[in-house]
Amino acid sequence: MEEVVREAIDSPAVTAWLEVNAAPVTPPLRFSRIPGGNSNLTFEVTDAEGQQLVLRRPPLGRVLSSAHDMAREWRIVSALADRAIPVPPVRGLCEDPEVTGAPFYVMDFIEGEVLATPQHVETHLDLEGRHRVAEHLVDALVDLHDLDLAEVGLEGLGRQEGYLDRQLWRWARQLREQPSERTDRLLAVHDELEARRPAQGPARIVHGDYRLGNCLVAPDGTITAVLDWELCTLGDPLADLGYLVLDWDSADDHDPVSATSPMRAVGMPDREFAAARYAERSGRTLEMLDVYVAFAAWRRACILEG
Repeated sequence: MEEVVREAIDSPAVTAWLEVNAAPVTPPLRFSRIPGGNSNLTFEVTDAEGQQLVLRRPPLGRVLSSAHDMAREWRIVSALADRAIPVPPVRGLCEDPEVTGAPFYVMDFIEGEVLATPQHVETHLDLEGRHRVAEHLVDALVDLHDLDLAEVGLEGLGRQEGYLDRQLWRWARQLREQPSERTDRLLAVHDELEARRPAQGPARIVHGDYRLGNCLVAPDGTITAVLDWELCTLGDPLADLGYLVLDWDSADDHDPVSATSPMRAVGMPDREFAAARYAERSGRTLEMLDVYVAFAAWRRACILEG
């Protein structure tokens, strides 16, 4: 952890930048790595007064800027601030790689726990809190999908049409470029999904990795922040729901997608609850939800295969 901090953070240069662009901060600053955060690196910044900030930057080494675009992630989080979606308030964006080797952005530190396993949920939330976090998880997704793209200034974030088409093409191309003994079976599933893909309605903001493990949760089960917006784009909102439902394993599932899913905690509502609440609050029809769940499972298989 400390070695990553030394390589990723030029402490004097970042401190000087923060003093000018994310004031008020009081040196000296202490930097520590926050585990997780998908492929980008996340650091807690603590100043001499005890104030806490969070810094996000790309991983070390040569990376594709399009895959770790700090300015794009900053733009998304900034646009969602002061909306119904809980996101950390942002402080500043540095696009100059000379400061610490890569662009980065800084936001406020938000209190909350990342509940990544059933044990985490059962340790931090009582039964009432588990039901509340399930409600809030669905409600925040509905609120995200209800946002008007033009009103939040994200109508140009990506192509609005053909979300599933683009995703199917992208992952099938990867399978063909890296063939294995399972490639033919996965491509057969691709063909079935392509034949059954639903027509897309109006494009919405799609998180791309929406699940409880990418949220901060208060002791009462309230979600205080949705994190990790690096895969966010415009597209079919039901793809987000399909991914969430796939990850929503119940405690009594005999063949779980993930035995460590936090949704398997005792007392957590099941995936039928999630789908029903989303349908009720959003007004969207879920007749084709199974296709979106199947797509989410296939995409996960493609990622693991790669």
